[in-house]
Amino acid sequence: MQPATDHLSATFQALADPTRRAILARLALGETSVSELAKPFAMSMPAVSKHLKVLEHAGLISRSRDAQMRPCKIEAQALKQADDWLEEYRLLWEQRLDRLDDYLKMIQAAPTETEAPAATDSKAEEKPRGRKK
Repeated sequence: MQPATDHLSATFQALADPTRRAILARLALGETSVSELAKPFAMSMPAVSKHLKVLEHAGLISRSRDAQMRPCKIEAQALKQADDWLEEYRLLWEQRLDRLDDYLKMIQAAPTETEAPAATDSKAEEKPRGRKK
């Protein structure tokens, strides 16, 4: 069995490619054939097959054989594991942002320091001294 981080690495590597994400989006609608998956893409069948192998290696899809057809289906559990991993960090950052928000509210609610008191009349009346000749 692979360590969890290796599995997550394979999952995120597979999800990094927009073509593979589009394939997963299509498979979220239901099981379909490789030829049907390839239709929207301007690429060869071997290129589509390579994408499918990456998804399969990551455990995101499975393929079976039904006579001449090789139907593919999404494996939601692999996505759930990635989602669980991301959830931990989402919660961590939400807590940090909540603390920052509380701190900012505290700063805004604190009384502001008043400006320095005005100069006394005697100082105000003093004339600047010029240089003696």
